[in-house]
Amino acid sequence: MLADLALRRIPSKRDALVPALQGCMRTHHCFLLGELLLMVEHLERSLARLDREIEERLAPQKETMERLDAITGVSQRVLETLFAEIGWDLLTFPDAAHLASWVGICPGQHESGGKRMSGRTRKGNRHAKTILVQAAHAAGKTKTYLGAQYRRMSKGRGGKHAAVAVGHSILLIYYQMLTTGHPYDEKGEDHFTKRDQQEKQQRLVKQLERLGYHVDLTPHHVA
Repeated sequence: MLADLALRRIPSKRDALVPALQGCMRTHHCFLLGELLLMVEHLERSLARLDREIEERLAPQKETMERLDAITGVSQRVLETLFAEIGWDLLTFPDAAHLASWVGICPGQHESGGKRMSGRTRKGNRHAKTILVQAAHAAGKTKTYLGAQYRRMSKGRGGKHAAVAVGHSILLIYYQMLTTGHPYDEKGEDHFTKRDQQEKQQRLVKQLERLGYHVDLTPHHVA
């Protein structure tokens, strides 16, 4: 019965799990498990009270939270953390770059002799930075602009660098939406593909122009 409750990848190892769960349950084991369950129930009730208190305090910002919830990877818990650590009145920060620097989710700029020595993020608000990285990992599993950005960077720099970069993008979107009042603009999963094609096209046109040609591009429509 216990083996059937296993989650994620564990069920595939059920044959090894069943013997591991066989044992002798004595009276003191039952007592200790009962005490642990009482502690879990107490913590769950406490968390429920905290959730209700947070919901009541953020009730005036319900419309704003619903608008920000459209950002890929952002959940209610993410917004609650950002509201608690950063707030929704961002007049303190001159621009999005200052906010990213304050949070500490922008890469460091340590250079020596024109060579970049380190890309570590600077210290900042660790609670906001942690929740943004979690949101970035969630966004990386989606077929969206932010998901494409995550996968694109993961190939070259790894998942950790990709999470920081996408978390940085989420924070910039958060800033722009709060300061301008505009809705979230989903650019689409193919945004980077289209951008690469445009950059390649411009590069080839410039090469031909340097050779003395006048280039007039005419799209080829396939019937």
